[in-house]
Amino acid sequence: MNDSSWGAPPRTGYWGPSDQGPGQGATPPGPAYDAQDALFPSETQPMPIVPDVPVTGGDQDDDRGATRMGGPLFRDEPPQEPMPSAPQPQPAPAAPQKKSAGRDLGAAIGVGVGLGAVIIASLFIVKAVFIGVIAVAVVVGLWELTSRLEERKGIKAPLVPLAVGGAAMVVAGYVRGTEGAWVAMALTALAVLVWRMTEPPEGYLKDVTAGVFAAFYVPFLATFVALMLTADDGPQRVLTFLLLTVVSDTGAYAIGWRFGKHKLAPRISPGKTREGLVGAVTFAMAAGALCLHFLIDDGVWWQGLVIGFAVAASATLGDLGESMIKRDLGIKDMGTLLPGHGGIMDRLDSLLPTAPVVWLLLVAFVGFG
Repeated sequence: MNDSSWGAPPRTGYWGPSDQGPGQGATPPGPAYDAQDALFPSETQPMPIVPDVPVTGGDQDDDRGATRMGGPLFRDEPPQEPMPSAPQPQPAPAAPQKKSAGRDLGAAIGVGVGLGAVIIASLFIVKAVFIGVIAVAVVVGLWELTSRLEERKGIKAPLVPLAVGGAAMVVAGYVRGTEGAWVAMALTALAVLVWRMTEPPEGYLKDVTAGVFAAFYVPFLATFVALMLTADDGPQRVLTFLLLTVVSDTGAYAIGWRFGKHKLAPRISPGKTREGLVGAVTFAMAAGALCLHFLIDDGVWWQGLVIGFAVAASATLGDLGESMIKRDLGIKDMGTLLPGHGGIMDRLDSLLPTAPVVWLLLVAFVGFG
């Protein structure tokens, strides 16, 4: 602390009258002194108490009333030790951090419920509207995929022929069946090859390869959902496909988040665990038995067990496949269109490879319908 913290320094002349008389440095009369004492000071007059702190520097005004002893200025008394500071309260121990799911769960649930309502309404009211929903999802998914490829790898897969051909592929599958889907796929690949010829040849091979891959990965696999819808009990088949995939993902999430300890594929997706895979299989098989028994014409519960197991496997592989793509691109999500979920492709990752599996098993068990 500096000197001023002990009180204000005395003014010049406060120590008593000087030889010059009362005009300079004289102490004014007051209760403690009468006029005679002010004019004729005596030896018994009390001296004021001065703080006894050493002065080692500062302005000259701070050195008034000090005694020079052949060096720095010193007060009449030795310095006093500084007052010890009060002990600081110890911070409270941090509370144990709760396990986090890593996403905004409220937003994810809200978006999921909204998408489910749109899908169910279009599926059971007008089939053509549901085909339109699939086509829109395909186009947005292609846009996300091609955009990330260009941003992260400099690969320019032609979006226009992919979007047009992808939407046509879904419609052709619904109208003309598997033959229509294959023809539309071939024409889309050809359109990608031709469209890319309008640009310089550098990077042609990687651009058209990525374009053909995108055409197969997104619209062609999605076409199997349209193929399921062509059956007499088409809405029930599509609903079974959607329910089993969602239940599989939910079981993997719930069991893996609560009990997961052993990593399933740490180099691809560190969040997935073997316990989560067990949860996915268990939930999907139970849901499959119920769906085949109550929703599918001529379905048997054990067939649902087989389909549920296959759905859990294909959905997990699809999720790992897209995780592999995202790791190669160095991104966490394919987009930000769906709060709490990421992009459209982040929701289609497990649905796309599961669609042909469910379509094929339903055809094998109960026929084309």
